[in-house]
Amino acid sequence: MRLHKRLKQNKSLLPSNSTILLAISGGQDSMALLKLIIDLKRLHKWQVEIWHGNHQWHAKSEKTEEELKLWCLKNQISFHSDKADKKEVANEEKARDWRYKNLIMKAKFLSSKNIHFPCTRILTGHTATDRAETVIMNLARGTDLTGLTTLKEQRTIENNIDLTRPLLIFNRNETLEICKEFNLPIWIDPSNENINLTRNKIRKEILPILNSIYKGADSRIASVANRLESYNEDQKLFAKIAIEFCQGEKINSLSRIKLFGLTNSIRQIILSNWLKTMGVKRVTALQIEEINTKVSQRKPPGSIHLHGDFLIGWNKEAIYISNKTN
Repeated sequence: MRLHKRLKQNKSLLPSNSTILLAISGGQDSMALLKLIIDLKRLHKWQVEIWHGNHQWHAKSEKTEEELKLWCLKNQISFHSDKADKKEVANEEKARDWRYKNLIMKAKFLSSKNIHFPCTRILTGHTATDRAETVIMNLARGTDLTGLTTLKEQRTIENNIDLTRPLLIFNRNETLEICKEFNLPIWIDPSNENINLTRNKIRKEILPILNSIYKGADSRIASVANRLESYNEDQKLFAKIAIEFCQGEKINSLSRIKLFGLTNSIRQIILSNWLKTMGVKRVTALQIEEINTKVSQRKPPGSIHLHGDFLIGWNKEAIYISNKTN
């Protein structure tokens, strides 16, 4: 009922009369998602398709894939899977990129096979707990506002294809209860127990402490991130206008002179958003502060190395960005 109510509030999340592709790992969150979607399938006239990504990260990967496939066949659920080359998924970031690439390819294939039921939504089982973990992790890294509004309920990842996270209104305790209530199978990923991985350490050690102090802390943290979303979108819109105003003579530059006339906080917002538009995927709040301090003090030319082989430099009149590999 909670999910049904949410879908009625925001009808664009999962449109009726369409194909929806669920990314199912076999863990409790994704299995809870699958159960809820199947129960609502008839009401919304969805064609439900399942995709499973086998990362080959552990000895049970093959068994999980096969057992999940058999379970889906038994329950008359369309099943698809892909197996990764270990070099493609050497770390969490590469594994995520591999999953999304294959999910998009599968969504396009499904749309081509049935033009009357196009696949415009890819669903993942991310919960409020996942969102809280991400907020805590990004806070520790020294994030800006954007880092506090990650794991959005919906975002476009390709033309006409949106990534949707319907379970952000549930926490992990609730997805476990759903699995228990309906006697759903759960396939445990051994890598989730490795506390050397940052997210696992937050999940196993930090969030339980916060939840013991304030019951439901994970859901509250996720709720804060949700409320900040609209504020962040407004900030990005104003930043876009400000960036156009401060545009330098070259396309990859800003006018240092125009930035001098702005307040400290506004300069930081402009620099943060400008770097993202220039392709810098990762920049911390501390780096933004450092850049802002150096370019606003009328000091001589200088430069700072950034993530992804990018170099930000400045002279008397302009701030510019370049890629060190070019």
